[in-house]
Order: sequence, then C-alpha cells, then structure tokens
Amino acid sequence: MFEKFKDLVDLVDFHLELRFHRREISNLSIKNGSLRDASSSELRGVGIRALKNGSWGFAATSDLSYQSLKTSALEAGKAAQKAAAASSDKIEGLASAEMARGDFKTYSESAEYEPELAEKIDTLLTCDKKIRESDELVEGSAVGFTEQINKKYIFTSDGAKAEVQDKKADISLNAFGGRSGRQEKAKVSKSITGDWNRLFSNKSLRQMRVDVIKILKEKFKAEKIEGGIYKVILDPALVGVLAHEAIGHTVEADFVKSGSAARGKIGEVVASDLITMVDDGGLCDASGKILVDDEGVKAGETVIIENGVMKNYLHNRETAYEFSAEPGGNARAYNYNDEPLIRMTNTYIKPGNDELENMISEIDEGLYLKGLGEGGQADSTAEFMFDVERAYKIEDGEIDRPVKGVTITGQAYDVLKSVDAISEEFEIGLGRGYCGKWQRAKVDAGGPYLRCQVKVGGKNSG
Repeated sequence: MFEKFKDLVDLVDFHLELRFHRREISNLSIKNGSLRDASSSELRGVGIRALKNGSWGFAATSDLSYQSLKTSALEAGKAAQKAAAASSDKIEGLASAEMARGDFKTYSESAEYEPELAEKIDTLLTCDKKIRESDELVEGSAVGFTEQINKKYIFTSDGAKAEVQDKKADISLNAFGGRSGRQEKAKVSKSITGDWNRLFSNKSLRQMRVDVIKILKEKFKAEKIEGGIYKVILDPALVGVLAHEAIGHTVEADFVKSGSAARGKIGEVVASDLITMVDDGGLCDASGKILVDDEGVKAGETVIIENGVMKNYLHNRETAYEFSAEPGGNARAYNYNDEPLIRMTNTYIKPGNDELENMISEIDEGLYLKGLGEGGQADSTAEFMFDVERAYKIEDGEIDRPVKGVTITGQAYDVLKSVDAISEEFEIGLGRGYCGKWQRAKVDAGGPYLRCQVKVGGKNSG
C-alpha cells in the first residue's frame, strides 16, 4: 500500500494526505435473557485529501487498485482547485510537526486466553440472567458489548509513513425495576483501548453486576431535594464530562475561530490555580488513546489549562499554523470516507493533594455527585446542564442519604474558578459512549474528585 501511496505523491504537484483504514466491528446485545444481536461488519477504503491553491479537496474510494487510487487523488486535487476558485479564505500553510514514521500499536496483547465468540455470548447471557435474579426489585436487564479493530496506513507528502493498529472494547450493564408504580433504571459501563481481558483488568464483570444492582436499589431510597447553589463533590466521571463537554469543545480551534468561550483567553486566568487540564492521546488504556492522528502527526499531551491559566487550544495542522502553535495530534476521522476534524482524545484534570475524606468532612451542607445520568448539554459559551446519575446529601461533614432528580447547571469556567480542593484519587472512565461532533469518535475523560460550587436543580424545584 505504501508503494502505491508514494507513487501518487510523486505523480502530483500538490500536497497529499492518504489514509487507508480498515475497521472490523463486532456487537453483542442481550435483553431479558434473549440474544438480540450478534453481528460483525467490516469497512475499508482509502481517504485522500489534497491541498491545492490554498484550499482542501477530498475524495474516497473502497476500490484499492492503483487506477482507482490515482483517479481519487486527481479528483481530490480538482475539488481543491474548485474550492479555491469559490473562496477568498485561503489556507496559508500547515504547521510543522513531528510526522509519524514506523509501526504503532495502541494496545498490548493480554497474556490471558481470549474467549471465543460463543464463550463471550455465554458469559454475557449468564451475567444478564444474574442481574434479573439478584433482587426482587429487578424487572428487566440488558447487556451490550462492542469490539472494534482498526488498521491504518497513513502517508503524506511531507514525511508521514505510519502503520497503525488499534483495538477498542466496551461493555454496558443495565438494570430496570419498579415498585409501587415507580420505575427506575441503572447503568454501569466501561470502555478501553485493548481486548476483552483488559476490559476487566481492574473491575470484574461480577463487580460491575454488583454495582448496577446497588445503584438501582439506592435509587428507590432516594428523596427529593430543593434546588439552589450547593457546595458539591464531583466524582471523576462527572469531572470527565465537565472537562470534555463543557470545556474541551470550547478549546477546539475550529470552535475557537467561531467565537467560543475560550477565544482570546490564552494567557488569562480561567480557573482556580489548583486546576491543570490536559488532552493526552497516549494515555495508558484509555479508550481515546491514539498514537498517530489522521494527518500523520504523532499524538501527545497538550496542556490546555495550567495552574488555572489557559495555555493552549487543540489544533490540526491548519489551525496550528494560523495560531502559531504546535500540533498535538488532534486531527481525527472516524471512517476512511470522513475528513479529519479537530477532536479530543483523552481529556482530564490532573489530580491534586487532598484526601477525599477530608474534602467531604469540611462541608457542613452539600452534595456528593456521581456519574452522568440521562444526559445533558453544553454549548460553545461553556454553559452546561447535566443530569446526575447518583447524588447524596452531605450533612455535618458526612455523607447522609441518597437524593434524586438532581441536575447541575452553570458556566464551566466559573465552576472551575470555584474549585477549592482536588483529590489525590484519580480515575479515567467516561463510559461506553462516543463524542458526536459531526462524526463519531472514541474519546475518554476523567480526573480527580473536585470540590466546587454549582447550581443544582431538584425535581421539586421551580
């Protein structure tokens, strides 16, 4: 494949980026004891992007013959030329970067035996059954598992020549129950870069099953609360949601150019001096791990906020040139026929020096908040609203009782300015989902426990 790519680069007089991508996806879905889905699919092809006369052109093909690749490369060049003629907004250049060369593998093979498909199905069916049998409250259950294996060849006119292998796996356990006409549901999910065995390396499937039942039972004990401004402890999952959704998107350079809340903030204080936030494509087994982005740039750590001061935005090579910045490997495309966009990888707030127990003990009245509930929203102004999966009242420095119907709202940078304690404990784990910025992308997020102030909405508040 690389020989064909080199021949195409030598053939034309404009910049080319060529990306072969093969993705294999396997899905298993079980509900109430029935196997609903056991499917697999494969997608493969080549995406070709051309930079000519200050504009991009793009073409893609699933035909891997040299003739088809040549035709697509020329079509990409023609598309760039047409775009240049129709626009006065020209791309002035691409930032220099450390271009990837060689073989890159995002995961290590587990030394343990990898179960066959039939074994995985049996294991998940058993798990689903045990969820329903574990407590009389449980009326229904669902278990889902997905694995995707990716292989890429990335070649560019200015030096990238990388073979990339990537494997990701995720799982979710769901329990549904009812009592006295009241319905509740609970979910536990996890996603990693790696295989089936790595997915359960720090928490077993059994423990996940125990957790989902515990969450469901707690929901039936929860009481309503009044809305208002509360001192709260956010757990790592909610910190990750805040970092990704409410802060991370505002620092993606394409959104910055459109006027996001982060525009013009480089060098300014935007958070408590306890806050350091990064985006890191090389982070251990996190599900957003990439070693090479889809422009052929080596991925690494970008410090977004350091000790409360905005330091960097997230860039592709085009915006990095425009902002006189260094690309950090944040140009990502989901499929071969998608163009790369500026995307996060693993976005998190770094841990601090406080102990969670002490952080809680210093709150006279507040809330301990865990996990994202039914969803939420955030926009380019950094305003957000998130449902909380689990919430607990804190009284006189102790966690007292579960409460329900909690949402948190605010302006994310204001929330970060209110942070007065950050735990030593740290966790990455956004869950099973994808980021949906025009294309899907596997990402991850997390952090320590944060103590801060937020506006809380209760179901019985106006």
